[in-house]
Amino acid sequence: MEIENFFGTTYTGSKRYTQHHVHTANATGFGAASDDFAERGIDLNEQLIKNKPATFFMKINGTSMVNAGIFSGDVVIVDKSIRASNGKTVIAVVNGELLIRRFEQLAGKVFLIAESTKITKIEINETTDFKVWGVVTCILRML
Repeated sequence: MEIENFFGTTYTGSKRYTQHHVHTANATGFGAASDDFAERGIDLNEQLIKNKPATFFMKINGTSMVNAGIFSGDVVIVDKSIRASNGKTVIAVVNGELLIRRFEQLAGKVFLIAESTKITKIEINETTDFKVWGVVTCILRML
């Protein structure tokens, strides 16, 4: 792998980059037998992020999505390039307030639905200042 391709705009990721591409030196002249079977570590950016320039992380504060398995303190990965569609969990701005909700569009009407019995759904109408920031693609939780 050439260094200019690694950092340039043509960089396509390192999934094809294996342990055999790593240059090593062995002072004894013999390689370790286990070197033939060594693999590189897992890159979570490659596994969890599909569109790096359009992706951001957000820490959740609140209980509006507990029935969907998203709890306060969780970190969600949000992709701005994915279009909101029925059933997707989205990050939205409603009248200046940042929310995480399930997106539903029925009969020309848009609803933001909380996955909690304590919070009512929000109907978006022409007077609502509304914008979808992105679609949640992954939930990260520390144990």
